[in-house]
Amino acid sequence: MKTTDPTTVEVQKVTLRDVKIATWICFFAWTFAVYDFVLFGNLLPVLAAELGWAPADATNINTWITVGTALVAFGIGPIVDKIGRRKGIVLAVIGAAVASLLTAAAGWVAGVVGGVGIVLLILIRSIAGLGYSEQALNATYLSEMFAHAYNDPAKARRRGLIYSLVQSGWPIGSVIAALSIYLLMPIGGWALCFIVAFFPAIFIGFAARYLKESPQFVNRRNAHKLLAEGRVEEAEALAKAAGVEIRDEHAPLVSAFKGESLRATLVIGGAFLLSWLGILVFAILGTSILTAESGKGIEFSNALLILVISNATAFGGYVFHGWLGDKIGRRNTIAIGWFFSSISFAAMLLVPSASEVLVIAFYSLGLFFLIGPFAALLFFNGESFPVHTRATGGSIINAAGQLGAILGGVFLTAALASGQSWIDAALIWGCVPILLAAVLILFARNVDPRTVRAD
Repeated sequence: MKTTDPTTVEVQKVTLRDVKIATWICFFAWTFAVYDFVLFGNLLPVLAAELGWAPADATNINTWITVGTALVAFGIGPIVDKIGRRKGIVLAVIGAAVASLLTAAAGWVAGVVGGVGIVLLILIRSIAGLGYSEQALNATYLSEMFAHAYNDPAKARRRGLIYSLVQSGWPIGSVIAALSIYLLMPIGGWALCFIVAFFPAIFIGFAARYLKESPQFVNRRNAHKLLAEGRVEEAEALAKAAGVEIRDEHAPLVSAFKGESLRATLVIGGAFLLSWLGILVFAILGTSILTAESGKGIEFSNALLILVISNATAFGGYVFHGWLGDKIGRRNTIAIGWFFSSISFAAMLLVPSASEVLVIAFYSLGLFFLIGPFAALLFFNGESFPVHTRATGGSIINAAGQLGAILGGVFLTAALASGQSWIDAALIWGCVPILLAAVLILFARNVDPRTVRAD
């Protein structure tokens, strides 16, 4: 049996150049993943009109897609804690791209054969949940890489700001999605938008060859190899030198609900869940609220323009909340942002529809304070779990977001089906949950942004 050569088992490290390359690749991977992820929600009014879906039918289909997305997002974490962060990122990007290409075909089938095609569409869009999982994988991977590249107090205080630039791929991807709809719809209809989304994966697949695996994952894997070979002292010496824990023999899924991980899983996961009711209402289904007669009653083309402007504002939200998290702590930053988001969206819903300037202003502020805190939240995930459960814990929390979207979809569908207006439904199932998320996150363990967690 092949054994590990003791002369080659040493603490793995990465250079600042490795981290900078990883940061850029993760940024583009997330941007392209978001493009596909939000594309379906933006095009939902068009698909509904073309395929004859009532508003309640459209939100119901979106809810079932969200169920599948949650299952995919939940399942990817334990896999990544086994195969590594680098392979997980590649899997997420390529899987989302293939799903985007297949969405075009599934949409055509749904238009021809109805029910069977809708089931196929739901299954394919569920696979696209791999793209949504990209943000949790990025947060896990980069928090571990940053721990080595930015480990002195001065550099540590800039980690949140740097990560916020990566996470800003959400508004950038959302803007690209809105612009692609505007440019491609007249040429090839909604299907062409999904077909085009496939091609960026080719670039990411090539670029991923330059990603280095995170040192924490490599060191822990090497230590476990030594343990498996019976070389306990060497394994413990390597683990101690690398600052990783190897004595937790439970599966990552079990460990995520034990010890210090339990509080993070429940509290951050709960807040993530509640915030995603708001994400569903105001970000994913934003065009529906803006265009519906019982919503703001704005023309679809104008609604796309509002999305572009608002998501450009959300980019500033990422940078601001990343910077603020480095100053006052990420937990408090998240709570402050979501509080103001709830107030801003409530104002947007209640101002007269004819005042489009006010609608744009309050919608932009709402996204600024709703989306922006995720730059702090996802990095906060990495700070809240040990390496053994980091990807799993992050994926559970990420999946909790989709569970929130499922619940939001169910409640929103029921509200619309019962005759409630989009305005009333969005107030109850959008603004209120965001406010509750702001309160709940304060029960998480606070982390000094100057500290660096290497385990």
